[in-house]
Amino acid sequence: MAEPQWAGNMPEDVDTDDCMTSYTHIYSPDLLKHGCDTVIASRNLERLTEAAKKLTAATGRHCLPLATDVRQPQTISAAVDETLKELGRIDILINNAAGNFLCPASSLSFNAFKTVLEIDTMGTFNTSKVVYEKWFKDHGGAIVNISATLGYRGQALQVHAGSAKAANDAMTKHLAVEWGPSGVRVNALAPGPISGTEGFRRLGGNTAQAMGAFSSIPLQRAGNKTEMAHGVLFLASRASSYVTGHIMVADGGSWLTSANDVSKLLGIASNQSAKL
Repeated sequence: MAEPQWAGNMPEDVDTDDCMTSYTHIYSPDLLKHGCDTVIASRNLERLTEAAKKLTAATGRHCLPLATDVRQPQTISAAVDETLKELGRIDILINNAAGNFLCPASSLSFNAFKTVLEIDTMGTFNTSKVVYEKWFKDHGGAIVNISATLGYRGQALQVHAGSAKAANDAMTKHLAVEWGPSGVRVNALAPGPISGTEGFRRLGGNTAQAMGAFSSIPLQRAGNKTEMAHGVLFLASRASSYVTGHIMVADGGSWLTSANDVSKLLGIASNQSAKL
């Protein structure tokens, strides 16, 4: 599918997991009060360490990699303690741990469904609660949960992830109400298909693009990682200082128009299964 003529308005991005070599600011460069040191956390410390080196080299800021399993609150607590020891404060929490794959509900094991909810939903609650109790409760802060639009239309092959993200959308609103008096804002970003990501590759994005599936998206294309970063930056920064409990959809209008084509999706799932 040919790119629209106005696609040149998209921000720069890279198709790999590497950092961009250049970036054109759309916000003031000091929107986050002269930048941020960061902590990245997941189960695989080797991959985290590699990513931290890339981020430090690209930004000149400190990036601390910490091994954490969001399903185990004690590991989150240890990571938060280490963060406060190393950096002294926490201003922003981004919850983006997720597990997903294409699978019909009839073929989905009980354990697989449970595992996705443990990572996506329990992981979001666990991390938010620990950070709130250890820092945000007394100092305020911003939480951004990475959601999805899967549950808005009952997407085929995604009952596990759609259910988990729908719960997170509700959680975003509940926590915004309860933690607002402590100066904590809680919002969510719900991306559509985003090119150059592991999720795009694993969930059949390349196949869908080749089949012309994105022609039903009002903006006629997939999004890119930089566009999602811009949305998260808005929700995490003082640019949205009076915004809380909001789920911001960033999918090119896909959730409004894209067909829930079960036959096509089953074809993509079959194609993906052959590759995995």
